[in-house]
Amino acid sequence: MITKQNFKKITDYLWEIPKSFRPDMRVPARAYVSEKMLEESFRDKSLEQIVNVSTLPGIQKYALAMPDMHEGYASPIGGVAAISIPDGVISPGVCGYDINCGMRLLKSERSGKEIKPHLEDLATEIQREIPSGLGRGRKIKLDISQINKILEQGTHILLKQDYGEKEDVENCEASGKLDWADASAVSNHAKNRGRGQVGTLGSGNHFLEIQKVEEIFDEKIAKTFGLFKDQIVLMIHTGSRGLGHQVCTDYLRTMIPAMYRYKIKVPDREFACVPFNSSEGQRYFAAMAAAANYAWSNRYMIAHYMRKAWKKILGEKEKLELLYDVAHNIIKKEKYVINGKETELIVHRKGATRAFPPGHPEIPEKYREVGQPVLIPGSMGTASYVLAGTKEGEEAWFSTCHGAGRTMSRRAAIRRISGHEVVRKLESKGIIVKCWSLRGIAEEAPMAYKDIDSVVEVVHKAGLSKKVARLVPLAVIKGE
Repeated sequence: MITKQNFKKITDYLWEIPKSFRPDMRVPARAYVSEKMLEESFRDKSLEQIVNVSTLPGIQKYALAMPDMHEGYASPIGGVAAISIPDGVISPGVCGYDINCGMRLLKSERSGKEIKPHLEDLATEIQREIPSGLGRGRKIKLDISQINKILEQGTHILLKQDYGEKEDVENCEASGKLDWADASAVSNHAKNRGRGQVGTLGSGNHFLEIQKVEEIFDEKIAKTFGLFKDQIVLMIHTGSRGLGHQVCTDYLRTMIPAMYRYKIKVPDREFACVPFNSSEGQRYFAAMAAAANYAWSNRYMIAHYMRKAWKKILGEKEKLELLYDVAHNIIKKEKYVINGKETELIVHRKGATRAFPPGHPEIPEKYREVGQPVLIPGSMGTASYVLAGTKEGEEAWFSTCHGAGRTMSRRAAIRRISGHEVVRKLESKGIIVKCWSLRGIAEEAPMAYKDIDSVVEVVHKAGLSKKVARLVPLAVIKGE
């Protein structure tokens, strides 16, 4: 059993369980948390899970947990692991079921005062344009050949079909397309689940929000990002829907028996994994990339329908520009210096956001001088943040948190508070709520999450990413 005494304090915002804690640990386990957050982390199994991550074959330097960490399938949500290619593994459970769940932020030229008279109509029109909820899709379903193009070409195929703008591809992690994606590695069952869900929201903690820039922390970076105080922005939080979930399910079924064949031992069978260079590992990597391309395409099309709603209410000349789109459940190859030598690693991020520093070649040129935009959502009705990647974040594989992080299960939240009560509290703060299910509202009540301001303060002070702007919600559109 893990206790606070097992941790070594490195800084006020970084704590470590040494490799000597358990004989199967290959590297230390680190948590980016304040002391208060560390004490609260013993409520679930997230710390035990990050120690389990440290046992994975090929893991380098540390197993990491971000300040929003909470218990998940296999590894904690908020977990990061960088694994060597020649002798390392790949694990679907350390990526997560909702492959490339992520964030997209659109900027308007309007202020809060200008939008206030239209807010109710905008929220209603956005909800009408974008289907939301468990299993909900669009009336027109794509055929399998169209799905295959999205799986392999991501947002690029949508741009060719005259959806969106050139900047919608450029201002996106990996330009919305992982080149090693292979549609043939995705099952027909997964493809069929995704046929009607491109441009749809989903359920759980996924949301659309109309927000206002309440505070600017760094004027120079904010100007580069195109942000100003009192500006209206629109946030999108969703992923690969049923298609990505099915990809994860399919490959867990493949890897559990394969793991024994490769004589890999893990402390929990949820960590089903195979050598990265094995046929099963390469096939999953290609399928994961295809699901990631699907998720970027999903958010891309949601942005298209949000623009459509925006123009219908405010006029055809109105513009919404993409600030950035970033994933937080993904596995990618990235290069880092290990023992003085540049080494390519397989970086697993689950509920963790990439945060590349100034000068990094994978950042859009317009942001390269200041660092990658980082989009961190709060819980429903609370603040969200825009941050920027920093050089200091290299110690954490240029990773940061992905949100507030749950402190209470969905079931517990439903027992504690009703959907009606949550809506009433939000409306008393002047926040409009649009949702097809009050049960879904109760599950995502703010009380079920950590304080987003405290979480972001840790990543800012730990040097994982730098605060740029604080956003507050004006209208929330939720899934089921």
